[in-house]
Amino acid sequence: MKTLFAATEIDPSGAATVWMYVTYLLISVALTVWVARTLHKNGRIFLVDSLRGNEALADSVNHLLVVGFYLVNAGYVTLALKYGDKATDARTMLEALSTKVGLVLVVLGVMHFFNLFIFSKMRRRATLSPPALPLPVIR
Repeated sequence: MKTLFAATEIDPSGAATVWMYVTYLLISVALTVWVARTLHKNGRIFLVDSLRGNEALADSVNHLLVVGFYLVNAGYVTLALKYGDKATDARTMLEALSTKVGLVLVVLGVMHFFNLFIFSKMRRRATLSPPALPLPVIR
């Protein structure tokens, strides 16, 4: 007779680890895409203001930031896949999964606040200094 907690028995085949990896990748990719889209959409106004109304430059910087954001997070997620505890049962799978997803959230948050810090400094510098005059054309 199987017990109620048969799913928590040690899994010698490693199927629990594979399921944990798949779940981790799905959650991490979904979180990364959601955060990137949110930052891209809502960060545009901040960038336009920071770059003194230069919308073309703001859109370009915004796009480059999103690409960098994806690259850093995809790199972290794939590197973190190997490290940490291996799932042997349902309990260790949930614990390892929560640790991995939690670290992805921390990385996303740190990147977000780092970007805000840099652009706040840019905005402060732009508001304190007078607008740049166009350079004379030499023929």
